[in-house]
Amino acid sequence: MSERRYHLADFSEIPGVPCPCGTARRAFQGVSEFPGTLHVTEISEDAQKHFHKTLTETYYFLECEPDARMELDDEIIDVHRGMAIVIPPGVKHRALGRMKVLIVVLPEFDPQDEWVDDDVRATNAGD
Repeated sequence: MSERRYHLADFSEIPGVPCPCGTARRAFQGVSEFPGTLHVTEISEDAQKHFHKTLTETYYFLECEPDARMELDDEIIDVHRGMAIVIPPGVKHRALGRMKVLIVVLPEFDPQDEWVDDDVRATNAGD
């Protein structure tokens, strides 16, 4: 039998880790054929505003409460299921309201590149 040439992630089996947004489940770390990571994140009510210096995140909204919004730098926008937002490095962001998002992180997620608001390192890295 030949070696498997694909990579599989079952997010129901990946343990959640705390992050400034809530709880993240991360997949595909260290996969040479994929230059990023894929996260499913449950956003909590008290998400912290944060940014990344090198990472680009693309949020795809899987589930949203009716009042769900995103704060991007100083702008607040309404979001809903089925929307996507590309968040380049340096954009301070946080989700407002409860939601579940799929996040594509490029390049691969680095916990050292998680900054809460005014250049203060997050104690619980990730999103």
